[in-house]
Amino acid sequence: MKQKVLTEFQKLFGAEGDIRAYFAPGRVNLIGEHTDYNGGHVFPCALTIGTYAAARVREDKNIRLYSMNFEKLGVIETSLDDLIPSEKAGWTNYPKGVMWAFEKRGFKLPYGLDVVLYGNIPNGSGLSSSASLEVLTGTILKDMFGFDVSMTDIALIGQYSENNFNGMNCGIMDQFASAMGKKDCAIFLDTSNLNYEYAKIELEDAKIVITNSKVKHSLVSSAYNDRRNESEKALEELKTVLDIETLGDLSEEQYEANKDVIKSEIRQKRAKHAVYENQRTIKAVAALKNNDIEEFGRLMNASHVSLRDDYEVSCEEIDILVDLAWKIPGVIGSRITGGGFGGCTVSIVKNDAVDTFIATLGEEYKKAVGHEAEFYVVDIGDGASVI
Repeated sequence: MKQKVLTEFQKLFGAEGDIRAYFAPGRVNLIGEHTDYNGGHVFPCALTIGTYAAARVREDKNIRLYSMNFEKLGVIETSLDDLIPSEKAGWTNYPKGVMWAFEKRGFKLPYGLDVVLYGNIPNGSGLSSSASLEVLTGTILKDMFGFDVSMTDIALIGQYSENNFNGMNCGIMDQFASAMGKKDCAIFLDTSNLNYEYAKIELEDAKIVITNSKVKHSLVSSAYNDRRNESEKALEELKTVLDIETLGDLSEEQYEANKDVIKSEIRQKRAKHAVYENQRTIKAVAALKNNDIEEFGRLMNASHVSLRDDYEVSCEEIDILVDLAWKIPGVIGSRITGGGFGGCTVSIVKNDAVDTFIATLGEEYKKAVGHEAEFYVVDIGDGASVI
């Protein structure tokens, strides 16, 4: 992959000068969905698939960006004087947004860049190709210009740019997982204060299998922002009777005792999911530490039910995948992963059942929806880096 982007870079922009290569991974979240902007815990891991780049500093303010995934769009040119979002900028709004956010933080970019990118995260899969691209851009800027920023800073800058430049009101999880990933570990992250620990994922007799539904419903960003607004309104109502900062501060018992101050049934359901999912995530990590993978799977399944019924971010195709997975012997747990409304499921499947799982689920899903799913038996990798 490194050679692939370097070769393409040299072909497009010439071989002279200091050309460097970079990588930032996608992520899958094992449990803890839609808790990251509600002050709860999440449990993602970085994948070994992600976005690669070759980059070189220019001597002027121009920026030339080329994606090998969107060859037909050709080289897209812009400049440091034009760091404003626009529809015609398309995918380049993500790297431009990170450059804009760096400058907002006082890190003045002295020169433009030539950049060639190639991503092997399936498009629209919900495995965080946008966060990968943001963290990748931050890693390039840190390395090329010597900016004194930590990888946590790069995650926060990526989140800020997606919220304020691209208008997607996401939490910190995706960028944090891409920036801070560690091989064979998931990150147990408290999003209220960014305290985290690495938890070893030692599945002696099982694999993590991601199933891509190959659907992405167009309402994802608007519906995502709606869920966030509904959760925030529920929090404001709860704050009238409780001394809390986030929904993640609540136990299930506290929520049940005070839920009636939330004046809408929909907002009650959103808050219930945020509270219960946070507690499920804490319990799931404890189960993993106790080598109780069956309990971890049970909590994954409960997470899906809550995301389907209380947070309402699933969709028909994803529910079909999960319902089918639950019926297959050897499946320890299966749930939707990512923002929702399509994308992927994540399943933990016993080694001797993986082939049957892929064959059975693939066949039954195609029969039910008319198109094929894609399967990835994944490895957990490191976070973003210069390569």
